[in-house]
Amino acid sequence: MGLLKRFFNQTRKPEGLLGALMLRGMNSGHGELADWGFTHLPAIRPAQIVDLGCGAGRNAGELLKNYPAAHVTAIDYSALSVEKAAAYNKKSIDAGRCTVRQGDVSGLQLPEESFDLATAFETVYFWPGLEKCFSQVARILKPGGFFLICNESDGLDATGRKFEKIIDGMKCYTAEELGTALRKAGFSDVSVDHHGKKPWLCVLARK
Repeated sequence: MGLLKRFFNQTRKPEGLLGALMLRGMNSGHGELADWGFTHLPAIRPAQIVDLGCGAGRNAGELLKNYPAAHVTAIDYSALSVEKAAAYNKKSIDAGRCTVRQGDVSGLQLPEESFDLATAFETVYFWPGLEKCFSQVARILKPGGFFLICNESDGLDATGRKFEKIIDGMKCYTAEELGTALRKAGFSDVSVDHHGKKPWLCVLARK
C-alpha cells in the first residue's frame, strides 16, 4: 500500500503518526461542513448529547459552545482519536461538562433513553451495518430525541466514489439509503437537505 493510500486509510481508524496528521486535518478541514450541519438542528435545549465518531474533538467542542447547559459524551472507535479529543476538550472535561470514551457504535455501552441529541459527522461511511448501528443510536436516545448525520458525500458524487476505492471499508450512502435504514431502526420524521453548491448531505431524524 502506497503512502498516500495509507494516509487516507487513517480516516477510518486513526493510529500512529499518520493518524495524528489525519486528525489534525479533520478538525480544520471538516469545520465548515459541521457548522453547516449544525444549522439544521431545531431550537432545542438538550441536557445530554452524544457525538459519535468524534475524531479529534472539534465538533464536541462546538456542541458544548452551542448548548452551554448540556453535557457532551464523545465516542470514537480509535484510541488515538479519544486521546486527541480529550486533549481538545480538556477544560470542559475538568469542568464536568464533557466525557470522552472509546466505543463501538455497533454495540454502544451507554444507557437506554439517556440522550436528547446524537450527532455523527463524516463517520457513518465506516459503520458496520447501518440498520444495526442506527438501532443502537435509537436505543440510547430519549423518545423525541434527534439524530443528526452530516456527510461530505451524498453517495453519488465522483469524489466520494473515488475515495470508496481508496479507503478500505468505506461506503458513501445516498439520502434514500440513509432514510430507509433510519426508518427501519425506529426513527421517524426523517428530513434531508443537500447543500446548494456541494455534494454535502445533512439528515435529521427524530425518534
